[in-house]
Amino acid sequence: MSDNSGKIIQLQNKLEMLLKQHVIFQEKLDSLHSEIQILKAQDEENEIVVEQLPPETYHEAPAEVATPEAPEDEPTKIKTDIEKFIGENLINKIGIIITIIGVGIGAKYAIDHDLISPWTRIILGYLVGAGLLGFAFHLRKKYANFSAVLLSGSMAIMYFITFAAYTFYSLIPLLPTFIMMTIFTVFTVAAALTYNKQVIAHIGLVGAYAVPFLLSDKSGNVVALFSYIAIINIGILVIAYKKYWKPLYYSSFILTWLIFLTWYITGYKTAEHFAMSLVFISLFFTTFYIISLAYKLARKEKFEIEDILLLLANSAVFYGLGYDILRAHQTGEDFLGAFTLANALINLVIAVIIYLRKPADRNLLAFVTGLAVIFATIAVPVQLDGKWVTMLWAGEVAILFWIGRTKNVAVYESLSYPMMFLVFCSLLIDWDTVYNSYDPALPGTRITPLFNVNFLTSAIFITAFSFVNFINNQRQFVSSLSINKLLTNIMNFAMPAILLVAVYLAFVMELTTFWNQLYIDSKVIIDQDLTVPKHIWNHDIQIYSTITIFAYTMTFLSVLTFINILRIKSSMMGLINLALNGIAVGLFLSVGLFAIGYLRESFLSQELSGFYYRGIMNIGIRYFSFIFLGMMLFSIYKYIYQLFLKVDFKMEFDFLLHVAILTITANELINWMDLFRSEQSYKLGLSILFGVYALILISLGIWKKKKYLRIGAIVLFGATLVKLFIYDLSDLNTISKTIVFVSLGILLLVISFLYNKYKNLIFDHD
Repeated sequence: MSDNSGKIIQLQNKLEMLLKQHVIFQEKLDSLHSEIQILKAQDEENEIVVEQLPPETYHEAPAEVATPEAPEDEPTKIKTDIEKFIGENLINKIGIIITIIGVGIGAKYAIDHDLISPWTRIILGYLVGAGLLGFAFHLRKKYANFSAVLLSGSMAIMYFITFAAYTFYSLIPLLPTFIMMTIFTVFTVAAALTYNKQVIAHIGLVGAYAVPFLLSDKSGNVVALFSYIAIINIGILVIAYKKYWKPLYYSSFILTWLIFLTWYITGYKTAEHFAMSLVFISLFFTTFYIISLAYKLARKEKFEIEDILLLLANSAVFYGLGYDILRAHQTGEDFLGAFTLANALINLVIAVIIYLRKPADRNLLAFVTGLAVIFATIAVPVQLDGKWVTMLWAGEVAILFWIGRTKNVAVYESLSYPMMFLVFCSLLIDWDTVYNSYDPALPGTRITPLFNVNFLTSAIFITAFSFVNFINNQRQFVSSLSINKLLTNIMNFAMPAILLVAVYLAFVMELTTFWNQLYIDSKVIIDQDLTVPKHIWNHDIQIYSTITIFAYTMTFLSVLTFINILRIKSSMMGLINLALNGIAVGLFLSVGLFAIGYLRESFLSQELSGFYYRGIMNIGIRYFSFIFLGMMLFSIYKYIYQLFLKVDFKMEFDFLLHVAILTITANELINWMDLFRSEQSYKLGLSILFGVYALILISLGIWKKKKYLRIGAIVLFGATLVKLFIYDLSDLNTISKTIVFVSLGILLLVISFLYNKYKNLIFDHD
């Protein structure tokens, strides 16, 4: 029976979804059927009117047939409905809001100018509220909506008058104030339930949030403010349980936390408000947690996505505020782990309660349990160093996914997914923190490449995700979440993607750290006579780092290519791999060659040679990097002939190959001409090279019967001619101009000859 329980729940959920869709489709069918009947009736009436009756019987035609009025009724009805909405609903709500604002402004003016005594202000305020309340009861039988609006406005006035009497004037002691506010809250709740009107709760309770700010005198009495808000929230809790008016507690949730956050950012002081702030955020959190769960659990209804998001947002805001409050306190900092664990225990207790009540929606149990697991997991980094946290989380991900997938327990598998992203973020934070912390004055911060605890963390992470991907690729283990195809597809892509990114970046961090430490150690003081000594660093080291990263990247992508070709044979992975290979080649031909050129210039200039040695390696490293470029191009070549890709990229590969050859050749030409101190490398030499290569492309295009090569050659030659007349001729001497013109002219003649000689072969084939 236990083996089938999961499938039964899935089938029940699917049945509920199909029933909902059936109801929606039935409503649409009924609507379409009604519309068709109305249109048919209108057509029949129009036909009766238009029909030509005999003269002798025309006067006997029924009057109602000759003048059908049905088509004109609908606009009139719509107009009447809009007018009804504005006149009966919108205007009175706007009116009561304006009235409350006017009373607030008038009261504030009277207070600021001391026109009337405090007791008189309070008494007049209560009289206004009581007058509105009496008027509301008087109109209730005949005008229920209008009466509800007046009643809600009167309660808002009662709230802020009581608040002002206690906070600003100290006319009413604390205990009577709370008793009165409690009475107002109970009355407002009872009125909202009796009238069955959300407007009473919205204006009477939620509108009361604005009261302290309308009458604020900057006194800073936050205890009274938050106590006042807590009382309002309790009233909303009762209404939410009875009626489940979502807009009501959404408004309450947003306003409560917004008010607290605003005060926390602008007015919080650790020495004065530490304990008080913890008490109130706990009270607010508990209130909204109960609001979110009470109605659904009592009626065993299914939780919608907005309900889950409210629970998640409430937990996140409470934990974030609590963590920050404790962290800023000298003693509270020691209880961060306990606070985090307390959050886990709260959610665990709620999960047990949900389990014992056996609600209709089992997903809620999984979600709350997940919150408990997440908070218990987050408790670890509070007490331990970051790198150990990542190791523990990586192991937890592997265990959760293994149990969930192999034992067919959906809860564990679903919990492993957010944990995967959490541990990946933790790994990125570790890298950013540790690998950028080297200080020559602190020998302990030096990192030995590959032989350090940080790389061990990366290795454990990679091992855990390799295990997860291995389990995920075993066909005998089917995901219990397969009913959610979108989630399955996302995670099937995300899991190998995270693994590959982690493998790539793990070695990138080691390489960049190695070169960065050498760069920092190259610091030299060149002028000690200055008040602030002048320092320099060997920037060639940074260039070596860039070229090394390019070499590693092309090696990584090439190895990934051959793994996919020989083992995996994934079309999607192949297309992504091909795109990354192309990007890597493009970046090397631009950024990489520019870096190599910097090393050549540094070698030729020998700047700061008294401090740093610039040897032949500045030149030789270019040929070292060309080996990796060749490997990259070869891996792309092997890819495009694989049948599992199902896409023909031969033309695109030819384009990339010839761009690479031409770019490398041109760069090599510039390199040797610079070494021999030639001044015409960018003009004379390049123009002739481009012309020769255009001729080679024409020849290849004719030989291989590839039209796109011939067109590319013509474009290249055209660009060379433009370069010749716009750029080259400006500074070339007469001999150089002669050489360029004669060379390019001969090349053009040769190209023309080839086209004439092989025109039948070229154009017949095309």
